[in-house]
Amino acid sequence: MNGMLLVGLLILVGFLLGEAAQRFKLPKVTGYILAGVLMNPQICPLVPPSLPTRTNGVESLALAFITFSIGGSLFFPTLKKLGKGIFYITILEAEMAFFAIVGGFLLVLPFLAPEVPRNMWFTYFIPASLLLGCLGSPTDPSVAMAVGIEYKAKGEVSSTMLSVAALDDVTGIMNYSIAVVAAQTIIAHERFSAAAAFLTPAYQIFGAIFVGIVFGLILNFTTKWIKKETEGVLIVVLLSALAFCYGTCTFMKVDELLATMTMGVIVVNFNAMKESIFKLLERYLDELIFVVFFTLSGMHINISVIPKAAAAIVLFVIFRLIGKYLGTAIGARLAGSSAAVKKYVAGGLVPQGGIVIGLALLMQQNPAFKDVADLMLSVVVGSVIINELMGPIITKSCLKGAGEI
Repeated sequence: MNGMLLVGLLILVGFLLGEAAQRFKLPKVTGYILAGVLMNPQICPLVPPSLPTRTNGVESLALAFITFSIGGSLFFPTLKKLGKGIFYITILEAEMAFFAIVGGFLLVLPFLAPEVPRNMWFTYFIPASLLLGCLGSPTDPSVAMAVGIEYKAKGEVSSTMLSVAALDDVTGIMNYSIAVVAAQTIIAHERFSAAAAFLTPAYQIFGAIFVGIVFGLILNFTTKWIKKETEGVLIVVLLSALAFCYGTCTFMKVDELLATMTMGVIVVNFNAMKESIFKLLERYLDELIFVVFFTLSGMHINISVIPKAAAAIVLFVIFRLIGKYLGTAIGARLAGSSAAVKKYVAGGLVPQGGIVIGLALLMQQNPAFKDVADLMLSVVVGSVIINELMGPIITKSCLKGAGEI
């Protein structure tokens, strides 16, 4: 089957299962992900194994649009109105998830991997626990965004949910950078380098923010020329700016998702045409982007590795949920947030997706982690399937319980 036919089939199957999910009162995102799993090369013989790797550029562009839209939800007056609760919740839910997973796996890994010699426990279990912990911190904000758009959710819970999900990627990236350096140091028996541990994540985070601000300002300046032009011209300009921003970050080796999200923040807060830009995305592009991204994400999952790590996958999901719910509850209490925020926001922090798989694949490519890479990727892939399938359902239930649908 030729490539164009496969792409058409992929989008059609994703769209149909999204509509079917809606008929069963489930979010469309659940149907999109299920479509990707069913169209996975390991399940569907019509799809060649090389197809997922050939669509990396499409996924990157879709992810750039999604993170740009997420950044567009961080409108400063709204954040100010929501108060310090966002920042308390973001820090505590991300870090509590990290520590819950690290602590939990330090206790259970010796029982889950009895084949590891006792003299390797220090160089195997501690690095593996640190790497798994940092992969549990980030949330997939695109799910909360997709569900919110689908059901037109508006209110304190949905705003807090989306803002926290967007902001905790920064904390997740910081945890990732520090954990990778610490794990490499333990495996190689090297002295811990504070400079490497903190300068590398600082460069990745602040470099991405700088690039995002620059391209956001460029986009704002450019839109002044075209405010009398057609919507088609605006789409072309936006597509070009996002591609340039993403590609620049790849070249500079800083975080692409944080940069495109920062672009969205700059546009929503400092562009006179912000309403036109984000309504344009919602009207013409959101549905297509969500179908493409979530369906392709399901195709990337390596189904064969999941049975080997079933117990670890379930424990990872449980430890992460404990950390997310406990951190959200403590953060909301410290900030004096409303009862609805305390009760419902954590449900929107369940999903995991694109960024976590990307970070896990980067770890797998690191020769230092060859002994722990298979376990790590198996656990992350399995948990992504579980969290991405149940995440939209929980998010919808929380928004409904909060009365914001």
